[in-house]
Amino acid sequence: MTSATPTLFSRIQAGDLQLANRIAMAPLTRNRSPNAIPLAITAKYYAQRASAGLLITEGTAIDPFAQGYADVPGLYDTEQLDGWKKVTEAVHERGGKIVTQIWHVGRISHVDLLPESHPPLGPSAIQANTRTFVIDKATGKGHFVPVSKPRELKLEELPMIVHSYVQAARNAVETAGFDGVEIHAANGYLLEQFLKDGANKRSDDYGGSIPNRARLLLEVTRAVADAIGGGKVGIRLSPVTPANDIVDSHPQPVYDYVAKKLAPLGLAFIHVIEGATGGPREVEGRPFDYAQFKNSYRQAGGKGVWMVNNGYDGDMAAKAIASGQADMVAFGKLYIANPDLVERLREKAPLNAWDQTTFYGGGEHGYIDYPKLA
Repeated sequence: MTSATPTLFSRIQAGDLQLANRIAMAPLTRNRSPNAIPLAITAKYYAQRASAGLLITEGTAIDPFAQGYADVPGLYDTEQLDGWKKVTEAVHERGGKIVTQIWHVGRISHVDLLPESHPPLGPSAIQANTRTFVIDKATGKGHFVPVSKPRELKLEELPMIVHSYVQAARNAVETAGFDGVEIHAANGYLLEQFLKDGANKRSDDYGGSIPNRARLLLEVTRAVADAIGGGKVGIRLSPVTPANDIVDSHPQPVYDYVAKKLAPLGLAFIHVIEGATGGPREVEGRPFDYAQFKNSYRQAGGKGVWMVNNGYDGDMAAKAIASGQADMVAFGKLYIANPDLVERLREKAPLNAWDQTTFYGGGEHGYIDYPKLA
């Protein structure tokens, strides 16, 4: 290895973002924002992890109809933005960089979570075979329930979806103080629902062919990049994940097309989930060539940082960086239990084990009380 070969701990420029290392904290839904407002413990949680090269927040709803889980934060209300501002200030005081993941869950929601018991919105009126997290009004406790059947979005409603993404991105950067945003186009949520033919059965300009199904994702990304600058924008993609009952019959040409169209937008990073989100890195019956995907982006002129995710440990991540397979690696569950993950990986120190019973909902326990190295 030569001195010029990057490591996990090398600095890197991601668009407008100068990052201290190549370790990212992946977005992790924790269901600890009642009324969609981040709390003081949220600021402490992210500040504890500020040694990451980049913190990516939990998915944050762009408007009230984008909500899909109980107690997840938003970016559309003054109190929400005030809560997030305390988070970004706490992270910046520690020298960290933080972007927020902006999302619309689409059909992955429940009438109890939406204004006036409105049905979820999707590209087509196809109910997903999955569940979401709601709070029982009688007991105040959270539990999982099947998602509700969605209503198909009308063609004339789609410009408002784009507008909501743009407004959320502006709110994030101009008001809440984030260093940028990550557009959530993965894990079976709205933009991926339009992209994949298992959820999109439309016959208009947003359905059918690959360019049509990719249209909304690309319109949103272009509009957000125009609004806040492409160098402050990343996008998360999951070519073959089965998360939230999502599937495409031929994902390789879909994602190669998307990669080529994203290349000219000057994005800060492309964040790729390899395999099943939070599961196996190889999904049975869903082969995918990630190197080809990356090459499609690079050959079309894309210069954004290539960030990979899913099941990486320290050794795998180090090899991915040294080989050039990736520019950055995002860690999820390891970051729940190890606020000082950068230091532990650098020193090859033991890692705390996570407590899965505290992942979703609750208070400080399992959130801000994992120990750091002595």
